[in-house]
Amino acid sequence: MKVKILGAGREVGRAAIAVEYRSRAVILDYGVNFDEKDLPQLPLHYPPAKLLGIVVTHGHLDHIGGAPIFYISRNPKAYATPFTRDVARIMLSDFLKLSGYYLPFEEEEVSLFLESTRTLGYGEPVELGSFRVRLRDAGHIPGSAMIEVEAGSHKLLYTGDVNLYDTNLVGPADLSGLEADTLIIESTYGASSHPDRRGVEEAFYNDVREVVENGGTVLVPSFSLGRGQEIMCVLVSRGFEHPIYVDGMVRRITELMLEHGSFIRRLDVLEKAWSTVNVVRDWQDRRNAWKEPGVIIASAGMLKGGPARYYLKKLAKDKRNAVFLVSFQAPGTPGRMILESGRYAENGPLVQARVEWFDFSSHAGREQLLSIVKSVKGLERVIVVHGEPEIAEAFASTVKEELGVEAIAPSNGEEIEVS
Repeated sequence: MKVKILGAGREVGRAAIAVEYRSRAVILDYGVNFDEKDLPQLPLHYPPAKLLGIVVTHGHLDHIGGAPIFYISRNPKAYATPFTRDVARIMLSDFLKLSGYYLPFEEEEVSLFLESTRTLGYGEPVELGSFRVRLRDAGHIPGSAMIEVEAGSHKLLYTGDVNLYDTNLVGPADLSGLEADTLIIESTYGASSHPDRRGVEEAFYNDVREVVENGGTVLVPSFSLGRGQEIMCVLVSRGFEHPIYVDGMVRRITELMLEHGSFIRRLDVLEKAWSTVNVVRDWQDRRNAWKEPGVIIASAGMLKGGPARYYLKKLAKDKRNAVFLVSFQAPGTPGRMILESGRYAENGPLVQARVEWFDFSSHAGREQLLSIVKSVKGLERVIVVHGEPEIAEAFASTVKEELGVEAIAPSNGEEIEVS
């Protein structure tokens, strides 16, 4: 068995791993990143003729955004959980609308990808040639999965994005009875530990109330898949009494989550939240939402676009208002610029509104990642991906020094023979 790093090597996102055995392969995720001009960057090319199938961990674009490219000339099998398959339609449709001019595939390939995707429940095995594949709960977002791959006598586990604490939407990753010779693990937060989750939720809730009760409006830019719904639940479950507006793709994905209630940890809380919030459905709603004290949850999470940009421009000049960031802010994004310079555009005006960042991450921190490595029986090597270069390298060194397991942080294009 060989592992080839097509994406996520010493970088966050653009996840893509090829696992080869007897000259055939399965690909684990095939996502995208965006450059400084916000243009999509696909993983390294892989010959479609060698491909037996694609297995997807979850519906974020950095894990599925490039998958339709394999359907230009062929029609490989694909596998995902039911929620991931259905939410992929929303995510990829929006991706085409925003970036289609720069992509090598169109709506037809997206449709073929989705039509070729067979859904798997957690623990349900499937055979692809000489490969045996099984999914298990990753605890990242609803429907997210770790992927177990067996070929010959070798067992491989790929975590995708993984998390170990309870949220309103999901419980922790399933680490029961893990066995693998090779572990491929993310390292987004491999050099830091997250603060206590309940403490973060309480601080966020109290600060939101403070701003609103002093006559301000709080903008919460959120990822449409996972974070926006979690923020709704945090506010409503604590009895927030002021208006909450929800705008952008958060709306459609929340409705889909409610249809796939078996993937939601606290379905009753999400149902209550959705029946409580004010859904922004048109421009008239949007113009009214920011004119009274309350909370606006809107995409996009890094303020690169979406209705959140509109609200930011309306709210940024008033010190009574606030912008509370709750998502990862990649370097060069408007959200990261606000945190570092107080401006959301180069040479732009200073944001007068209160700005804070709250760690609502759905990725495991350093100690959680180490506990995942420790939980895998029979482990011979660890391949560290999905982390900034220094962080991935540092986490690999930690695994070697503290756990005594061979560990590397390969770059894109590297090939590792694992058996």
